Amino acid sequence: MHGHLHEKFIEMLVLERNSSPNTVDGYLRDLRELDQYLATIGKDCLNVEQQDISNFIQTLDQQGLSSATQARRLSAVKQFFAFLLLDDIRTDNPAMNVDAPRTQRKLPQHLTVSEVDQLFDAAEEEIEDSIRLKALLHLLYATGMRVTELVTLPFPPMADEDNFLIVRGKGNKERLVPVNAASKAALSDYIKVRENYCPQGGYSKFLFPSRSKQGHLTRQRFAQMLKKLATRTDISPSRVSPHALRHAFASHLLANGADLRSLQKMLGHADISTTQIYTHVLQERMIELVQSHHPLADAK
Repeated sequence: MHGHLHEKFIEMLVLERNSSPNTVDGYLRDLRELDQYLATIGKDCLNVEQQDISNFIQTLDQQGLSSATQARRLSAVKQFFAFLLLDDIRTDNPAMNVDAPRTQRKLPQHLTVSEVDQLFDAAEEEIEDSIRLKALLHLLYATGMRVTELVTLPFPPMADEDNFLIVRGKGNKERLVPVNAASKAALSDYIKVRENYCPQGGYSKFLFPSRSKQGHLTRQRFAQMLKKLATRTDISPSRVSPHALRHAFASHLLANGADLRSLQKMLGHADISTTQIYTHVLQERMIELVQSHHPLADAK
């Protein structure tokens, strides 16, 4: 239904906003969901009204979707109709005044330092693909990159006298991320065998090439590798994912003295408010400091 309008909207996202393929895919899924709902009530994106959009969001709640998913879907719908309004395809934005459900940002389940150590130990014992797996694990936990940023790292990946990685994040924005000695060593070991993963012909622009159609190791495959690794530990595989390791990086860094502004830069958050979901870690650290170091801490 009016698929050409979706295509025009996606073209705008790519050309004007440098939206990533993951973002584009998400918007398309959200708009298809809206189209399917509108078809059931005999409407389309050209004659839909505000109450119809409100009813659509209510159906998402009835389906049991989280408030965060509902809010994301409404955001996509609002941006789509804002685009139609700007292009004079509609004279209004029927989604503009529809309220999003209140969301509570939840962190992934927390991996402790000892649990991360278990994963590294298991990677040492992994017979198949261990060198690449150790490099991936080191880079993810040492830098807190998003999984898409990790698997699409360029080759060669280093900058500034080999102390930083060049990371291309959301909106195609580049940032420099510091790399520790252990990660550099794991990366050096991997590069010696990297050509084994290159497609026929031996060339790839990616640090982690593969024979997939994308030309690099996929997010899904890496997630599978982590789940398999977790089975060699006492950790439930359901708790282990690339995002859980990104969260572990952020939480453990803050717990050991980092500040939110520095963490914001390393995580690639455009807004400090996104990074503030980790404020509880800072609060726990401050309580521990007062209890351990205040002159009256040992007073009876």
